[in-house]
Amino acid sequence: MIFQRKVHYPISSSLQQYLYHFGRVSEIPLIYQDLLRFVGSIPYDDPQGNETLWLTVMYPPQEQAVLDEQLISIYTALKIGGDTPVHEHLTVDRIDFGEFGNSRPFRIKITNQFNDNSDYFYVKLADASRLFGLELEHILSPNRMNYLVNGDTLIEDHIAGVPGDVFSEDYLNNPELNRVRISKEFSKFNERCFIRLLGDMRSVNYVVDITPDFEEVQYRVRPIDFDQQSYEGRAKVYHAYNFRSNRQITRLSFDALNRQTIKQYAEEERSQMARRATAEHRRLSAILRTMNRSQVCPEENVISLAQQLGGMHKTDRFDDCKTMGALTAEHIAHVLGIEDLKYH
Repeated sequence: MIFQRKVHYPISSSLQQYLYHFGRVSEIPLIYQDLLRFVGSIPYDDPQGNETLWLTVMYPPQEQAVLDEQLISIYTALKIGGDTPVHEHLTVDRIDFGEFGNSRPFRIKITNQFNDNSDYFYVKLADASRLFGLELEHILSPNRMNYLVNGDTLIEDHIAGVPGDVFSEDYLNNPELNRVRISKEFSKFNERCFIRLLGDMRSVNYVVDITPDFEEVQYRVRPIDFDQQSYEGRAKVYHAYNFRSNRQITRLSFDALNRQTIKQYAEEERSQMARRATAEHRRLSAILRTMNRSQVCPEENVISLAQQLGGMHKTDRFDDCKTMGALTAEHIAHVLGIEDLKYH
């Protein structure tokens, strides 16, 4: 489905102003390039002994000490904010590097030495598409996103949940699985991604948050990769059920729900997104206006996607869109029925 690595787009001045205005900019250390100077690595296996795509990386002792201090200060800024002093009971337990994908992330494991409780955050190379994706997720989804930016360094909080590929392999055939509830949530997740044009939701790019309720189990599907926000020129990339890795959960959804029920859940999600858009109207307009002024994809992708979305919705309202920001704004406004969404 995704044939080429996405082009990296730097943060424009208008996006920098938006991030500053809404409290996303922080004087955290510019650490990404420093983390790339590791001198050794070993493959990281998960707690069950399975191979992963991550490498645990090592640094010279003196450099490791400096990095540890900076990473702990970043963690406290992310979690608490402000000029928080470094906490002596926190330690950097492990640094993992992922050479996969566009962001080439570092995953940092922080451990509290008082109780051995661990937490994670990610250091990535800041990219405009990813930042627009994080903001639209924060505004239009039921999930709040915690991240900080300084220069080309992006810090993202860990999003807890079972990775989508692991969920499909280990949970879908479990007789205790609530098939209707996971099907409902996947249908709503698919609708959310399509409306705000978040693409490439293969099973490795989302997690399933499982929460025991007083009678049943609740599920929530959350994206963890925002590289393909409003980038591709093919409409089907923005539907999660089109990906081969989601075939099993898609089949389950169509078995557990009839088409009328799926349509009902899609309408519910549109209604909830419209309420969120109304509540955050000023912020949504600001991010879409900023997106309209920024380049986030090749021009031919805008033309192609506008034609395909116009055909799908049987409308010509996308014909005059010259940027992907304008197209994203028009698509959100059209599907959610928002008449006063200003992005110019």
